[in-house]
Amino acid sequence: MAGICMNDDNSVAVFPAGTPDGSHRNRAPAYIILDEFHRCGAQMWGQGVQKLLSIFPDTPLLGLSATNIRYLDNQRDMAAELFDGNIASEMTLGEAIVRGILNPPNYVLSVYSCQQSLEKYEQRIRTAKSRVVRDTCEQYLEELKRALEMSEGLDEVFDKHMTDRTGKYIVFCSNKEHMDEMMEHLEWFAKVDRHPHVYSLYSSDPGADQAFDEFRADNDTSHLRLLYCIDALNEGIHVEGISGVILLRPTVSPIIYKQQIGRAFSASKQKDAVIFDIVLNVECLQSIGLIEDEMQLTAAYYREHGESAFIVNEHFRIIDEVRDCRELFRKLNDTLTASWELMFGCTKKYYEEYGNLEILAGYMTEDGYPLGKWIATQRGIRKGVTHGTLTSERIRKLDSIGMVWETFPDLLWEKNYAAAKIYKETYGNLDIRWDYVTGDGIPLGKWLCNIRTYEKAGVRQKYLTPERIKMLDDLGMIWGKHDYLWERNYAAACAYYREHGNLEVPRSYVNADGIKLGNWIYLMRKYRASSTGDENIDGNRQEKGNQRKRQMPGVLLTEEQVQKLDEIGMSWSKTPDTRWEKGYQAAEAYRKENGDLLVPARYVTEDGFRLGHWIHTQRYAQSKGKLPEKRKQKLDAIGMVWQMDSWESRFQLVKTWYQ
Repeated sequence: MAGICMNDDNSVAVFPAGTPDGSHRNRAPAYIILDEFHRCGAQMWGQGVQKLLSIFPDTPLLGLSATNIRYLDNQRDMAAELFDGNIASEMTLGEAIVRGILNPPNYVLSVYSCQQSLEKYEQRIRTAKSRVVRDTCEQYLEELKRALEMSEGLDEVFDKHMTDRTGKYIVFCSNKEHMDEMMEHLEWFAKVDRHPHVYSLYSSDPGADQAFDEFRADNDTSHLRLLYCIDALNEGIHVEGISGVILLRPTVSPIIYKQQIGRAFSASKQKDAVIFDIVLNVECLQSIGLIEDEMQLTAAYYREHGESAFIVNEHFRIIDEVRDCRELFRKLNDTLTASWELMFGCTKKYYEEYGNLEILAGYMTEDGYPLGKWIATQRGIRKGVTHGTLTSERIRKLDSIGMVWETFPDLLWEKNYAAAKIYKETYGNLDIRWDYVTGDGIPLGKWLCNIRTYEKAGVRQKYLTPERIKMLDDLGMIWGKHDYLWERNYAAACAYYREHGNLEVPRSYVNADGIKLGNWIYLMRKYRASSTGDENIDGNRQEKGNQRKRQMPGVLLTEEQVQKLDEIGMSWSKTPDTRWEKGYQAAEAYRKENGDLLVPARYVTEDGFRLGHWIHTQRYAQSKGKLPEKRKQKLDAIGMVWQMDSWESRFQLVKTWYQ
């Protein structure tokens, strides 16, 4: 990970994270770009990046990442930490597939080992108190074993679905021991190629770079080529010519899952990616739902906004090679959970440990009992929407340990709505940052953002009912957050204009209410330039800008907003020429007051302009032959000193100290 600095002369300086030093201080970059910026949360890299940013505090910062969330680092949001939550553009993997930027994958589900699951269920059957339950489960278990024996092995699965039989495939494993074990099963690929080219890659391997280079350079199209790796290709490295990926590990982090399958995608790739999700056990066959949910939400959003033309793909092919086995697993599990007293005992134990029964539907006990599903079933039986028996005695027993009969989504609604109500009573509004968390840990800002998304896309209607929408309206819900924030910032701009007589707001200016007015004024100029085509860009880039406008409704300025800013003296031109003129005027004023232009390097004017830095920049540009002659003549006219020898510079420091 590195910081990439683009200088005024379009040269590029790269600062490896953790190593910038004082030699870069005189090379003020135009931009700093942090690729894979979520990595800046790591301890050592983070220190290096912070050092770089402290050297160039006024340099615009751009971050690129597949995700801003560090899932395994206490859910840290690096967009909030580095950019105050400002995300200029965002596209999920599901959205890219919907829009046709990426081809939809062929997704193959299978398993290579159910032994752990079988052993777990055998233990549960032995401990079942009911003879009927034990007999029924043993019957299902025997059927399941026969089904697994009759199901196609992985050699048949790969033979059937590995369409590019001489392609390159990346095989993701859990750890070194797991990878060594998986590499011993080359018989899985025997029907595709008896002699595949096999490579391995892991961080502590001294020959990792060589192995990776050899895999990339392997152009032998007469053999299957496999690269076994451990996390090494999760992100940041795109390998050309990949035909698919093989997932041989359960995924802990949603982003790791997306990064791994993302190795098979390319915007320029004509063929569909093949993803083999070969998981350890049946409980792990859920990951693909992440992509399906993203695609569903994206398609709903485009339809809601009248932009159905963007929808190219709504579905992709899922080939489930273990459907019958999973159905038998479900029946076996449901039968075991039929012992009401056993599950009540698990429920009571959970309550005694955690003090509540707010259990997610997918929660499993340490012994493998689906407690979350059982709780949901009891709620459904009492409401009359699920078949079953729930006597008054059982209801009393559940009530005695704090049973909440609402569903978990309903519980979340009540908890978050109550928090929103308290916030409104305390602060008088619901103008809440998206990353705001209450004192008792409720992510209220994120919840309100999700509610807006559901309402705009027309999804989750069973959750966001008309009654709940009205409840939020009565509470003062801000549905159009963008418009509301614009008006709040505009009011701050009016106050600044009344005080200063202009809107020449320094970029770093923040008012007493914490509004970053300088940055907002800068963005308004950028939006206006983008909407009017005033930017100095060629026809192709202008067309891309027009596409960007169509894809991001609500971002650009309206005519009414432009007029309102014009009325308070908005200057839409903020070109390098106007910035130079501001520096020249500051230099001229300094000359009149001090009699020379021997400006200390760190000198800053009363209005916050870094004149010392500006003077140094002019000298540097002149020394490189890049200062226009007209600018040089204007500076000569006010006594510019182009060369400062060491004695003069030291004398200037003494003079400044004396003054």
